[in-house]
Amino acid sequence: MAVLVTGGAGYIGSFVLRALAARGIDAVVLDDLSTGHRRAADGWPLEVHSCGDSERVAALMERAGIDAVIHLAALSIVGDSVREPERYWRHNVGGAEGLLTACRKAGVRRFVLSSTAAVYGEPSQLPIPESHPLSPTNPYGDTKVEIERRLAQAQASDGLAWAALRYFNAAGAMPDGSLGEDHPVETHLIPLALRAAATGGGGDGTELTVFGDDWPTPDGTCLRDYVHVLDLARAHVLALDWLDGHPGGSLVCNLGGGEGTSVRQVLDAVRRATGREVPHRMGPRRAGDPAVLVAAVDRAAAELGWRPERSDIARVVEDAWAWERRRGHAAP
Repeated sequence: MAVLVTGGAGYIGSFVLRALAARGIDAVVLDDLSTGHRRAADGWPLEVHSCGDSERVAALMERAGIDAVIHLAALSIVGDSVREPERYWRHNVGGAEGLLTACRKAGVRRFVLSSTAAVYGEPSQLPIPESHPLSPTNPYGDTKVEIERRLAQAQASDGLAWAALRYFNAAGAMPDGSLGEDHPVETHLIPLALRAAATGGGGDGTELTVFGDDWPTPDGTCLRDYVHVLDLARAHVLALDWLDGHPGGSLVCNLGGGEGTSVRQVLDAVRRATGREVPHRMGPRRAGDPAVLVAAVDRAAAELGWRPERSDIARVVEDAWAWERRRGHAAP
């Protein structure tokens, strides 16, 4: 098998490449490097252009003998999507549409989508099952709903077999600190908390803001479901296996740790991992933030044989800390 990994030079994509290699599966990376890093895909063939260029992508698929696609390339910052919805729609939906056109031209019939818990919006049921109504509260979530819809259309018209993996909060790094999150603008809680602990807060903007301590949760802070990036990467390989056994089929699965962790619990885990307090201040709630997001992961277990293995918060934070130390964001 040869797999085209779009966004393979990004955070999750770079881990997916290594999970594929561990199974002996060849991969070709397609990434425009707008947020990814060439070094993250070092050792794999890399094509630097947009996945929306259907003619060019179809030619690549044919030249490389591509059998399946893992599509991770997307803009994914919720706040930016609210400010620039047209750009998110154009990049995410337009890019996926071009990629599906290329699949049709090149005869590629297996497709794994990086989707998101943002498709659910404010949950009416916890833990959130895949059958929960889709009611996103931001344009980023809207784009993923639309891409899933277009995959279903391609299944009906072209026999495309597809799987949508709805991530909850991706986090963590390689345990040896050799690979991890490296976003141009970091918005994720765990790396921000680690950097605040490493620098002592100071006056350089590294003090962490906790958005609300009056939520209807046990400690007043939001609960989120963290899933280790190594667990996520393994799920993509299992999804390819599932598609092999279900020609023309489709599958939607949540990927999460299956339990909620509060902001305060994350800060406690950071303190234990680093031996340092996390300088922080309390801010107001952010509009659109649900109090609790926790995944029901029974379907992934039943269909993929997948269970989170490294997603307890202590291990997630310890691995992320190894990455931050290796990058020089903290003294050893």
